[in-house]
Amino acid sequence: MTADLAAKPRAAARGLEPSLVHAASCEFVSTGLLLIGVVGSGIMAQRLCGGNVGLALLANAIATGGALVALILAFGPQSGAHMNPVVTLAAALTNDLRWRFVAAYLPAQVAGAVAGVWIAHVMFELPILQLSQHVRTGIGQWVAEAVATFGLLVTIWGCRAHRAPVTAFAVAAYITGAYWFTASTSFANPAVTVARAFTDTFAGIRPADAPGFILAECIGLLAALPLIRGFRPVRLDE
Repeated sequence: MTADLAAKPRAAARGLEPSLVHAASCEFVSTGLLLIGVVGSGIMAQRLCGGNVGLALLANAIATGGALVALILAFGPQSGAHMNPVVTLAAALTNDLRWRFVAAYLPAQVAGAVAGVWIAHVMFELPILQLSQHVRTGIGQWVAEAVATFGLLVTIWGCRAHRAPVTAFAVAAYITGAYWFTASTSFANPAVTVARAFTDTFAGIRPADAPGFILAECIGLLAALPLIRGFRPVRLDE
């Protein structure tokens, strides 16, 4: 997710491109904090909602949306606040990001996501090393992941027509809603999918099911590319 995917190329043209190490470090930290929000709120919701899965999902969705707003606003100026390999790949494939950043961002995002899960476990005094047994598979969930990813990318690129803060709120609103209108609860993020395989809590996904989700997310990316390549960052609010 990003505050303004066009910001990096414009900054680079003015000689203001952030260092690769700094940007990748920000992706590591921001993705870690995102997973702390996702997994931590899932654990808390499960503990406090007395077995009411719907209420737990609502709490999880709201907490994730709130974390996304803060993280995108905080890290957007530093790294673009992608926190998501499909967003990073989409940025590169639409010429908004140099490929050397992709090579640094993707491992940073995955490592940060896994670290965030482990930190959430420590906070809630759970075993750090876990493998999820939460079954998430089937055509409905795979289609849901493709739709969730497609919608996320369209939301991000579409919001380039507005001022940067709009994207943070739009992405958070989309993900909060997609928790409910997709059968998969909208992972829409390969790094998140990998990391959630390492938590046997409310937010987990069985490791055997993760590849299907990741493939569906990549299909969502490929489906979105022809559309978002045609989007133009014309300011509608100026």
